[in-house]
Amino acid sequence: MRKPHKASKPPKKPAPPNVITPAKIAWQTDDAGNQVPVSGEFGDVYFSHADGLAESRHVFLAHNQLPERLANLADKQCFTVAELGFGTGLNFLATWQLWRELRVQQPHLTSARLHFITTEKYPIPLTDLTQILILWAQRAPELAEIVEQLLASYPPLIAGCHRLSFIEDSITLDIWLGDAAHSLASLGALDTSNIFDNDSAIKRPYVDAWFLDGFAPSCNETLWAESIFTQMQRLSRTGTTAATYSCASIVKRGLQAHGFSIKKVKGFGRKREMLTAVIAGNSDSLPDSLALNDNNNNNICVLPDPPNHIPSHTVVIGAGVAGLLTAWTLANRGMTVTIVDKTAPLAGASGNPRALLAPNMTPIHHVYEHLHTIGYLYSGRLYRYFNQQAALQQTPLILEQTGTLDLLIKTNIGTAQIADYPNEMATTITTEEARRLSGLKAKDLADNLYLPQSGLVNPQALKTIILAHPNINYQQLSVTDVKETADKVTVIGEKEINIDNNSQSSINICADNLVICAAYESHQLDKRIVACRTIRGQLSWFTPTDEQIAGLPKLPLKYSGYCAPFIGQSGDAEINMIAEGQPQFLLGASFIDADASIDIRREENQQNYDKLLEDMPELGNVLPDDTGAWQARAGVRTQTIDYHPLVGRLAQSRRIWTLSAMGAKGYALAPICAEALADMMLGCFTPLSAVTLARLSPNRARLHKAG
Repeated sequence: MRKPHKASKPPKKPAPPNVITPAKIAWQTDDAGNQVPVSGEFGDVYFSHADGLAESRHVFLAHNQLPERLANLADKQCFTVAELGFGTGLNFLATWQLWRELRVQQPHLTSARLHFITTEKYPIPLTDLTQILILWAQRAPELAEIVEQLLASYPPLIAGCHRLSFIEDSITLDIWLGDAAHSLASLGALDTSNIFDNDSAIKRPYVDAWFLDGFAPSCNETLWAESIFTQMQRLSRTGTTAATYSCASIVKRGLQAHGFSIKKVKGFGRKREMLTAVIAGNSDSLPDSLALNDNNNNNICVLPDPPNHIPSHTVVIGAGVAGLLTAWTLANRGMTVTIVDKTAPLAGASGNPRALLAPNMTPIHHVYEHLHTIGYLYSGRLYRYFNQQAALQQTPLILEQTGTLDLLIKTNIGTAQIADYPNEMATTITTEEARRLSGLKAKDLADNLYLPQSGLVNPQALKTIILAHPNINYQQLSVTDVKETADKVTVIGEKEINIDNNSQSSINICADNLVICAAYESHQLDKRIVACRTIRGQLSWFTPTDEQIAGLPKLPLKYSGYCAPFIGQSGDAEINMIAEGQPQFLLGASFIDADASIDIRREENQQNYDKLLEDMPELGNVLPDDTGAWQARAGVRTQTIDYHPLVGRLAQSRRIWTLSAMGAKGYALAPICAEALADMMLGCFTPLSAVTLARLSPNRARLHKAG
């Protein structure tokens, strides 16, 4: 497989990528008479005319010795493959199919994980990729099921990292769209200011095997440039292997100059030779028992080092959306997780009747480092996975994918900039279509932002799915103290055991790690977590009559606030006054700075009413006049002075972490932030760039300046 990348020589410090250019696909006939794709940019084939799948297995799987190495993974160990050039995805599919086979044959691999990281400058559009991979599913039926899953998860073609989690198979695919050198430079950030000498709690992420599969150097020198080999060396360790179909001099010199020992071996099909490589380091440090050679002595590689101590138990303080998603993400990596909360799950701001999953949009040249965009896309994929679980369990859906219409009253983006985005993510629809979808008749809807994948998250349904995870235990506990030692952290708290006589019991919980997800109260638990702004917000809702339903908006709308119709589901009444099966109309929310009270205020219902009518006066004839009869819920949003969440390990701590301060965007940001935190805790590569991680660090200097 040969993958397209920009042919010009990259600068020493590549500029951040912006708009992604989709690949142009041409077609040729292979040796068996099948149509195979060719890069329109470079005129080179994406895979061998002989048999692309067999080529993948020969070059990249066999000559990185993946069957043997993956079969020997330890409990909970993560193996990382990095690929240069995603192309048609055939290398990934071959690796996934091998991993599936091994997990059936080797039951001990149930707890192990495979992390596949790939880069692509010119990604293939979904329509073309579907045509290509359906042909492969017909030629290789063993790929049919995973081809379907990959196509269903394939992201919109915007710059940045797109994490696709195939949870049932314990495999994660990170697709970094943009310049390869820049993408590799974004990987593997380590907060060296927070490391103790001989710190066993720190495990730096490394690549275990490289698939070097860019177009031939004669077609595209960029993927074989000095900057690429420099990043490969930085991200590798003793025992890291590489394989490539190419034996070009530029490839051999690049690998050798950056720590790899190379060997020519038999190529695939018409190619007489190919290259294998390994970072051998000091040969005295490699035990003979780790050496692997095939029968013809055609390869030199070693098994990955045994993993460092992997934490087995984590305590999460706080059962809002941040705590729930953190707990689920860690539990999904095989950890036992105890969630504690002083009141109950979703008792705080996360317990609103519904949450609108819609991003704060940015001009596309900023999107590479834009947490809201990547977070929104990942959250949507995760909630759709949860929807599948909910369907199996016959419980309410987590995400109702309604689409959302933004009236562009309060935004930093206009229709010209919206046009830069792929239509499947964001687009501007015609006035007629906007009127049809929204039900509005008088409002000028010429300028709009339509988000087809947006929708409403059901917090109660999400809570139910997460707390059902077998690795998660919840208990009510009012935390009074936290103590950390070199080998453990202890959470000390009081648990109410008899409401009538107000008796309490003291509880100590010991764990490997602690994650504080307690919103604005996080600072009270650990002063190293900066004190954040507290912003009170009250949502309002009412049960409309049939006549009102006919005149109210038909889908969620964003204006200077937001509104949404929904139907009450089972579980809603646990914490909110909502009748199952009854239509509801939600609007809000108020914004009161420096206010941590959660009492219900009639005047804020009126504010929500007034805000809606100011932006859409035609609804004055539809909305009920008496807002005092409306239901409401008030919560406190937590926000930093720079508006970025807090995600990471606390300064001068081995075992205490935080994930907090997501403002009003917890349901969009918590899933991707929880992934990043879990990766940092376990020594894996995160789906966020080094720049983004620095912006999220709870220890960033901007938050802790005196005065």
